Amino acid sequence: MPSASGDANPVNETKPRLGLEFAVEKIISHEWTLAAFDPRLPAVLSTPAMIGMMEVAAAQAVAPELPPGAITVGTRIEVDHLKAVPEGATFSASAKLVKHEGRFLVFEVEARSGAHVIGRGRVFRAIVEPLSFTAKATKHAEK
Repeated sequence: MPSASGDANPVNETKPRLGLEFAVEKIISHEWTLAAFDPRLPAVLSTPAMIGMMEVAAAQAVAPELPPGAITVGTRIEVDHLKAVPEGATFSASAKLVKHEGRFLVFEVEARSGAHVIGRGRVFRAIVEPLSFTAKATKHAEK
C-alpha cells in the first residue's frame, strides 16, 4: 500500500519465506516458575514464560528477512501447555513460519525438554515499524 508520500510501504510489502525456523534453549530459572509469582505454587516452568520463549523464537525466525528497522509484535497465541518441567531443567522453544497474510504471520511453535514435548500450538505476529507502532500505542493509552 502506498504511503502518504506515494512510496510503497516496505512493511506491508514484506513476505518472509515460508519455512523459516528458529529455536532457543534456556535453563529454567526461578523467575520463570509459578513459585516466583506465588510461593505456594510449585517451582515449575510457567505457561507465560514458555509462551514468551515461543514468541522469541518466532520473532528471531523472520528477523533476517524484515525491512531495515522493522520488527514483529505478537497479536494472538493458541498454545497448549502439556507437561510440567522443574526449575533448573533445560528446555527449548522453536518456531516455524507456516503462513502469511499481508503483514500478519503465523508460526507453528513447540517447546521441549529432553525428549518430551511440553507445549505446542500457534503464534501470530505482525510486522510493524517501531516508531509508528509506538506512536499508535501511546495514542491509545491517552484515551
